[in-house]
Amino acid sequence: MTDLTNLQRLYEEQGQSPWIDNLNRPSVLEGGLAKLVESGVRGVTSNPTIFEKAMTGSEAYDDQFKDLLERGSVDDAFWTMAVEDVTGACGILRAVHDRSGGADGFVSLEVAPSLATNTDGTISAARNLHERIDLPNLMVKIPATAEGVPAIQQMIAEGRNINVTLIFSLPRYAEVVEAYISGLEAFDLAGGDLSQVHSVASFFVSRVDTEVDRRLDAIGTDEASALRGKAAVAQARRAYALFQDKFSGSRWGALAARGAHPQRPLWASTSTKNKAYPDLLYVDSLIGPDTVNTMPDATVEGFLDHGTVARTVDTNPDGAKGHLDALDAVGVDLADVARTLEEEGVASFSKSFDELIQSLTDKATALSAGK
Repeated sequence: MTDLTNLQRLYEEQGQSPWIDNLNRPSVLEGGLAKLVESGVRGVTSNPTIFEKAMTGSEAYDDQFKDLLERGSVDDAFWTMAVEDVTGACGILRAVHDRSGGADGFVSLEVAPSLATNTDGTISAARNLHERIDLPNLMVKIPATAEGVPAIQQMIAEGRNINVTLIFSLPRYAEVVEAYISGLEAFDLAGGDLSQVHSVASFFVSRVDTEVDRRLDAIGTDEASALRGKAAVAQARRAYALFQDKFSGSRWGALAARGAHPQRPLWASTSTKNKAYPDLLYVDSLIGPDTVNTMPDATVEGFLDHGTVARTVDTNPDGAKGHLDALDAVGVDLADVARTLEEEGVASFSKSFDELIQSLTDKATALSAGK
């Protein structure tokens, strides 16, 4: 297998699917995404921040935007352009989807971040996106807020592919898994084909270290300082252990016998925020079967260049638990860390979406003025 890239080896040897956390029209239209797929990328994720950068930093959308403004609002124009990008990416990834028997090759599009605390609104928006992009390799992203979890369960009960995003804690992850399994049970009772339903649970990683390290620095003891930079990997490894536990046993076995697929953990936010840490800390440390790692461009390039392909996600499980216990002992409240990060995550995506709509509105005003 020496002729395979590191990304290809990641999947072939370790059963982990590398996805890219970026989507923009030039990459879709000019072959950039296709080349990444050739190198081993097996899926695409997007979010409001990614679309904000893509649409405000490129002229690739201008002609379509002008045309759309003649028929509808700025908000409508955004969703039409986003749907076109996702549809194009789904086309590029369709071969991966088909070759994998429907297990991979997905492209994710997020519901509007303003719906993060609106269960019914999230259900309606997710359903609309699935109907608008009627493709088997679309995943709609729903945040794992308290209000998002029942929407996730409802969408799975309708047989729709869902990428659960913004997971920051083990208790919330357990709720997400329960929503998935309960949704599958409802879909099965309704006569649905369980083999057609796929989902990932996006567990955010680097942001956990950023917030925990900040709290450890505030504590200021040598004992606290020694714990820096390890919380995110430890918590993700505990999440993987939870995944293995929940997707085994008689309850899951009954669904699996009817064709159900486990909801794979997806490691998100995997670029290293602290430059003192290795650039591939959140990739090399979390490799294992039935997982996904979605990486930004620089992390993809880094892993292709010097990534280490070896199973690491379930090494030293006692050490991962011990580290989380040590954080609690020095006064780091991981439940509060998760609440803080969820609030910041929702606010950050909302801000990006608002800025995007404002930028498009400004562009629309300039166009109408003939500038």
